[in-house]
Amino acid sequence: MCKSYSPKYFQYLFFTTFLSFVIIPSWSNTIQPNDSIINKQRASTSEDLIRGERLFYGLVYPGNKSMNCAGCHNTIASDTLNWNPDAVEISRKYISKSVADLSEILLNPSGQKMAQVHKNFQFTPEEIMLIKAYMDKLPDIGLKQNKPLITNLILFIIASFLFLISTIDLIITKRIKKQWVNLVILSLTAVYITWSLVVDAIAIGRSPDYSPDQPIKFSHQVHAGQNGTDCIYCHSYAPHSKSAGIPSQNVCMNCHLLVRNGTRSGIFEIAKVVSSYGDKKPIEWVKVHNLPDHVFFSHAQHVSAGGIGCAECHGAVEKMTRIRQVSDLSMGWCINCHRTRKVNFQDNKFYSEYKELADKMRKGDIDSITVERLGGTECMKCHY
Repeated sequence: MCKSYSPKYFQYLFFTTFLSFVIIPSWSNTIQPNDSIINKQRASTSEDLIRGERLFYGLVYPGNKSMNCAGCHNTIASDTLNWNPDAVEISRKYISKSVADLSEILLNPSGQKMAQVHKNFQFTPEEIMLIKAYMDKLPDIGLKQNKPLITNLILFIIASFLFLISTIDLIITKRIKKQWVNLVILSLTAVYITWSLVVDAIAIGRSPDYSPDQPIKFSHQVHAGQNGTDCIYCHSYAPHSKSAGIPSQNVCMNCHLLVRNGTRSGIFEIAKVVSSYGDKKPIEWVKVHNLPDHVFFSHAQHVSAGGIGCAECHGAVEKMTRIRQVSDLSMGWCINCHRTRKVNFQDNKFYSEYKELADKMRKGDIDSITVERLGGTECMKCHY
């Protein structure tokens, strides 16, 4: 026997169904926070990446305002110091973080410098999600590299080709009736080829103006110039060791226990020092001034005994935002210095062993002594 239902039962059933599937979802969407999209995770499409790239490069204008991330964060490798982290570096930091984290740093940065730069940012939650999608791909893409100049190589190839053609015509084909033309071409190209080979051969192993990227954007101009930090405070091994030494994180933290926000770099670069110190991992600095393995050089000999200032070899480091090699560090450069450098015999215990020369200095028989007279140009002084 079938059970009968009253009309009120069907009215109640219809009301509850309508409430569950229509009213409640609509109401929940209405009160949902505006930034709820930030907390959603979705697979990025190729269209999302294109839109995110356009936003990152400032090719679109959210809120009718130009906001260009690439204007501060390099996307192309550069040999000049940009205090802001490059696009790949900042992307690596946030690749494991959420869209909400990126939104917080974009719209509500804690650092003074970032707060000043980002104060007019008006990205929507969807736009931030698109930027995050593009940034997640940047570590795989990497910084765009500048195309190397190959002008000298092209000229060398052309000169070699002309030299070969003129030689063949002069000896075999003899199509050019005026043989002096071949002789002129051969003379000019031979001079250029020889000059190129000699210059490039001499330059092997030398790297003046070498300025590699460092793991932290450390500025000697700020530390040694603006703050007046003495070289020996950081490179404390120089007066008594072969190497000048690289300061440990302990030395850095003497200041950065308190100084956590740089006027130029903000908190990003200093945070690397603090993080390295906390994790007990050394900072892998890249050595700039390199000598061949068969060359012996002692900082103690030059700094303590010779009394040579740092700038004489390393240049005006206190004016460098990005450290670079000034001298070519060639053997000729060292020899010329030894031939002209006058040794200070006054109150210098190191040179007290040279009694004969010291006596002549006291008697006035000689007025100066160069490093060369002390054996500074002998091969075994520098080469094992």
